Amino acid sequence: MRIAFLGTPDFAVAALDALVAAGHEIACVYSQPPAPRGRGQVLKPSPVHAYAEERGIVVRTPSSMRDPAEIAAFAGLNLDAAVVVAFGQILPAAVLQAPKLGCFNLHASLLPRWRGAAPIQRAIMAGDEVTGVEVMQMTEGLDEGPVLASETVRIDALETAGTLHDRLAVVGAALLARTLAAVERGEAVAKAQALEGLTYAKKIRPKEARIAWARPAAEVDCKIRGLSPFPGAWFELPTAKGPVRVKALLSQVEDGAGLPGRTLDDALLVACGEGAVRLLRVQREGKGPQDAQAFLRGAAVPAGTDLG
Repeated sequence: MRIAFLGTPDFAVAALDALVAAGHEIACVYSQPPAPRGRGQVLKPSPVHAYAEERGIVVRTPSSMRDPAEIAAFAGLNLDAAVVVAFGQILPAAVLQAPKLGCFNLHASLLPRWRGAAPIQRAIMAGDEVTGVEVMQMTEGLDEGPVLASETVRIDALETAGTLHDRLAVVGAALLARTLAAVERGEAVAKAQALEGLTYAKKIRPKEARIAWARPAAEVDCKIRGLSPFPGAWFELPTAKGPVRVKALLSQVEDGAGLPGRTLDDALLVACGEGAVRLLRVQREGKGPQDAQAFLRGAAVPAGTDLG
């Protein structure tokens, strides 16, 4: 089919690659405009943008798909279908209706649970045991369209948002390719989303990232893993030169009791409101990620240390 692909982050690259490998004609790739990155704040294209350019695919980076000129250009592509994967903009009706067969979205949850911007992080933070990927026919509502295909993925005990992201990207890319093949054959069947079980995956806010040790250990553990590797749940480590921010990137729940935020041994077992969490991987401000053992060789954290 002749397709337009709209996507921005790494998660979307696997999906675009699968469509290219399936032999579809990618008429145009749409992605968010280049953004300043790194210490020099140099403008760099998004991962999807970079992938498309390397393969000679036409790329457009409109600041708004509601611009009449952009709508006209999109309609002029004479598309069979459009595919949206974490694009980052709400599409107006005129765009959704332009392709002959419509627009299809790959979403990283089992809808209607976790509609919205951060389904992978929110699923782990909520303690969900399963999640998945789904392909839906797009409508004007936020992630409200009927579902054509889905695949369930179990969330492991030591799963982080980063590891789950990578697994879902691979599973989702394969599901998308199979679903579009069914659409092309006229065999795809869309099923309305359930009316119950609706939740919204709100965008992660910086103020959420500080660890509240007074919460139950299971909740703290889910938060740490759900915000890893970015933005990273953090605490303050007291040092001779003052408190230093440290990100907790991996943890597990263990038995233990004490004042919330106090270490219970010399190996980063931290008391919570109920139970305790063992920090397994951390990142000191300005440094790279380290396993707990390596971190402790450079900065001892004895039992009784107050982590706030």
